[in-house]
Amino acid sequence: MATRKIASEASEARAVVEDDFHHFRVTVLSRDGHVERTATQSLRTPTMICGQAGQRLTELEGMALDPASASVLQHTDARLQCTHMIDLAGLAVAALSHGTPFRQYDVEVDDKTPDKTRRARLRRDGVLVLEWELDGYAVKGPPPYSGLSLGAGFTGWTQGTLPTDEAEAALVLRRAIFISNGRTVDLDAPGRRTGPFGGCWAWQPERADKALRNVGSTQDFTERPDALLGQDQAWLAFEQTE
Repeated sequence: MATRKIASEASEARAVVEDDFHHFRVTVLSRDGHVERTATQSLRTPTMICGQAGQRLTELEGMALDPASASVLQHTDARLQCTHMIDLAGLAVAALSHGTPFRQYDVEVDDKTPDKTRRARLRRDGVLVLEWELDGYAVKGPPPYSGLSLGAGFTGWTQGTLPTDEAEAALVLRRAIFISNGRTVDLDAPGRRTGPFGGCWAWQPERADKALRNVGSTQDFTERPDALLGQDQAWLAFEQTE
């Protein structure tokens, strides 16, 4: 299970994600159609240093607001960002560009099976908008996703092929699929690496030895999906800053 919520008003957007392994908040402030400032909060992280990656979002400051959530990837190297913070920043930027006051994504991904087939479902504001049949990291269906790999090139395909809102939803679902694979392994096992080496800020070679595991940080929301983002409602309502 994974939930993302985005709330915006005037010149500020707030985006938050919670899943089995992560709980991050990102705030984007805008002025004159551009990103003016970013702020982050790391409430639950897989490693001890993940939260420090928030400072990298300053690279987005000055970019023009864009309705495509993936537009943030044109202004920074995603491998030098926290994967989840940069995703949230993109959703916040898109919300400000659209003037969307609220949006919620809820994702369910079946656990991996021996034959690698499973299903993944995404609801936007309570409505099922995507359901994929998967074979490993390939989408078996339905069209127009049939035969696509979720690996390199998928983001570019969504931006060049799909309407803006569907492209955003597809990227949210793709991210949740990647993250869901951690459910079938013991991330707290001694010596286990919990991130993609070189794939994000925490796991760059120069700091990977400091990316120590936050033992016990994983939670399971399978039987209690309503608990996701349970402590974020006042923050999303702009009633508190932290």
